[in-house]
Amino acid sequence: MALEIAPSGQACGARVTGVDLKQPLDPQTIAEIRAAWLDHHVLAFPDQFLSDDDLERFTIAMGGFGHDPFFAPIPGRSNIAAIRREADEQSPLFAENWHSDWSFQLFPPAGTCLNAVEIPPIGGDTLFANQHLAWDALSADQQARYADLIAIHSARLAYAPDGSYGAKDKGRSMDIRPSDEALATQTHPLVPAHPETGRRGFYSTLGYIIGIEGMAQDSAIALLLELQQWQGDARFIYTHKWEPGMLLLWDNRSVLHCATGGYEGHRRELHRTTISAFTG
Repeated sequence: MALEIAPSGQACGARVTGVDLKQPLDPQTIAEIRAAWLDHHVLAFPDQFLSDDDLERFTIAMGGFGHDPFFAPIPGRSNIAAIRREADEQSPLFAENWHSDWSFQLFPPAGTCLNAVEIPPIGGDTLFANQHLAWDALSADQQARYADLIAIHSARLAYAPDGSYGAKDKGRSMDIRPSDEALATQTHPLVPAHPETGRRGFYSTLGYIIGIEGMAQDSAIALLLELQQWQGDARFIYTHKWEPGMLLLWDNRSVLHCATGGYEGHRRELHRTTISAFTG
């Protein structure tokens, strides 16, 4: 059966059928999936019902495992984390702010996979914001203002001991491991060229970005707040609706993402891997 790609009709995203990810993939199919991934930025594979072995095999086929700090892996695995929320959980929703996964690393992951383990009957959409569109929609003067800025990234606001998921975070079912390692900083261009397509777009946003190199902190935060509103504009958003057995793959270099709630009283669990940085 041939691979079939059905675009979402929104700012990014496509639905992929005609492939069984429970089986090893041949080189041609891998190349076709990667091409669709670069084109649509977010790919949804319905009705896969993958095991953890299947998830790992697919992640390796897409580029290999990235490094996941601050999450404990699930028992018996080194590269799979559970994004889990129990039906009666009262802690704040995890990852409800726009971000690009682990952008504070020297070599951040190229992509992320989420495998549906338990999907509630309502709510739990994942939102994606296409950062190539966000860049393209700016005027030439605005692009000139941002084009050469260097952003300072850090995990401190989330994963330091006094961060959002630190000592004050109680009653959470996810196994998050805050650490002083979150205090480190790393710089990346605010608007890099995608390493595989060459297309420019914003990379990450306020939160993991904590400042701008060479800019006073109050001015940097004001700029980042302004950009955050723009980056998440409705014109750039794809709303992903989960289905049982679905695998989701996205490009952290092209999109921001965030979680949504609306499934109170229902359990939700997804298994996550990250795909290592492109090094070609």
